[in-house]
Amino acid sequence: MSAPPLLLAEKLVQCLRTLCAQPSGAGQADDLAASADLLAGMLHGLGMQVRIAGQPGPPVVIGRRPGRTGASLLLYHRLDSPPTGPWHAWSHEPFQLAERDGAVYGRGVAEGKGPLAAHLQALQTLLQAEGELPCGVVLVADTGGLLGSPSLSDALAAYPELLQADACLGSVGDRDAAGTPLCYSGCKGQLQVRLSVHGPAHPLPAGMAPALRNPLWRLTWALGSIKGDDEDIRIPGFYDAVDGPSREENAALRQLKLDERGRLAAWGADEFLFGMSGVALVRAEVTLPTCNLSTISSEPEGALAQLPAAASAVLDFQLVPRQTPTAIAELLRAHLDERNFADVAIEVLPGGYPPARSAPESPFIHQIVAAGAATFGAVLPVVPAGPFTLPLQLFAEAFHIPVASVGAARADSSAYGVDEHIPLDDLARHGQLLIELLLAMAGE
Repeated sequence: MSAPPLLLAEKLVQCLRTLCAQPSGAGQADDLAASADLLAGMLHGLGMQVRIAGQPGPPVVIGRRPGRTGASLLLYHRLDSPPTGPWHAWSHEPFQLAERDGAVYGRGVAEGKGPLAAHLQALQTLLQAEGELPCGVVLVADTGGLLGSPSLSDALAAYPELLQADACLGSVGDRDAAGTPLCYSGCKGQLQVRLSVHGPAHPLPAGMAPALRNPLWRLTWALGSIKGDDEDIRIPGFYDAVDGPSREENAALRQLKLDERGRLAAWGADEFLFGMSGVALVRAEVTLPTCNLSTISSEPEGALAQLPAAASAVLDFQLVPRQTPTAIAELLRAHLDERNFADVAIEVLPGGYPPARSAPESPFIHQIVAAGAATFGAVLPVVPAGPFTLPLQLFAEAFHIPVASVGAARADSSAYGVDEHIPLDDLARHGQLLIELLLAMAGE
């Protein structure tokens, strides 16, 4: 092939419109099952061998098609989407794709369905141009990706023969200040837990607070012992296994320039934590583990003055190399017991996985960087991780392959907010990057 074929924007929009029209909200079982069936049909249309695994949990769609060479690439995608929020806040219905000023709007267009549609159209473009793929492709679409991928391990165990590959590529990530996508040679791991405290058998009048323990206060005090207002995680041993970046990684981090002003403007924030910027901000995002408080609630909820019957909170940990979900959960339990919070129960929520890390000098990373240069006209900066989690380590461990991620979204894409959007050209280039990468892996 003298030159890689180019994606057609009309075909990409048509594919994305079909995917967006089927809701796939995280945790919505019926919608996720319908989304899995829809995608399975689309993969069949590409001549793939297709299986749907992971049920009765969130379905995992697996498609495989061989190529003319023995190499193969595994593509990991999230198919589930964040809640839309109030529809009246959107400029249009979130499940009806809209086009405006060169961008596409709809839930999932920037993270999830948009990159997936770009990859599907990249494969279709190659097949139409040559009748075959330059190398094998395995596509894994996870309908539980936003909930910690609880079904993915079972899916890997059920169809290991379909998932054999030489490398794995995710589609989540940020861009630098010049708008060039970052190539992540790894990603953080995930642990999600629910803390809960039970009080009286039923709610009581607020006047009983001097006589009985308030479960909401107990939970609040327990949470306050886990993380301070200095953002330091106070669980003994939490940081013990954490290694700092290597000399080569530090050099790469010092060269990375983020679009700090654009981020702050898009997110409606005045500044980053502690006024960080430059290398300090980059290092914090890439190298530090986190403990995020997602939700806190009491039973029953409401504004009535009362002593609640129970209280709960969900914590999300993003883990860095040498931290494991099991070890962190054990440290959390020991911490609470040591501080007399034995009444605070810990439930490890389904899913979760260790962090992933590939050598930045691996041939696969070099192939991505070269494909990126051909696609974007600029060298893709390589960083070891970012402020997101992906279950890529499950593939790395199962098949002993390098992993990486390159996203399509921008800071202002509003992937979790209303009017999610992305320039259509960004999606087209995301697909073109895949074409270049498959040709490189095939040695063409």
